[in-house]
Amino acid sequence: MSELPDKQIKRLKNLLQEAETNLAAAREMLSSIIGEEGGLVTVGITQPGADIVGGRVIEGFFDGQQMIGQDDGKIYPVPANYASKSKLVEGDILKLTITEAGKMIYKQIGPVPRKQVIGTLKTSEGKYSVEVGGREYAILLASVTYFRIAVGQQVAIFIPEANDDASWAAVEAAL
Repeated sequence: MSELPDKQIKRLKNLLQEAETNLAAAREMLSSIIGEEGGLVTVGITQPGADIVGGRVIEGFFDGQQMIGQDDGKIYPVPANYASKSKLVEGDILKLTITEAGKMIYKQIGPVPRKQVIGTLKTSEGKYSVEVGGREYAILLASVTYFRIAVGQQVAIFIPEANDDASWAAVEAAL
């Protein structure tokens, strides 16, 4: 009989963790839709051979969460789902095309050399990271939800090969 409450407590803890993850994912998704300015941000991904008429092209680097414009130093929101699925790594070069209609189209044009390492998923104050050899790398919540990774689970991540100061990683797979 004493096992039943322990199982229920464990299940409740798992349900709470899952609810917190879903709530954080919903907040991140809302933030990527609304953007920093509070306006609607429409994002598309370029398809090979797609023609873009008019608009403005900006190149920049990915800092782990967003793009920093090379020429203007401005911050441009990169949708977490795109960054996660494209496995963008801190330092990757991106091209952003903002069409005349305001559509934002990102394309990775310069991936940095990367290496794959294995670590353990951790969480603190709603933020996720992967610990590798005593060092923590932040990862996007979108990666946690996309790969359905549980805290304590082993994770394969990509980190920049030549940047020892990198604080962000891209998730390759849950193990």
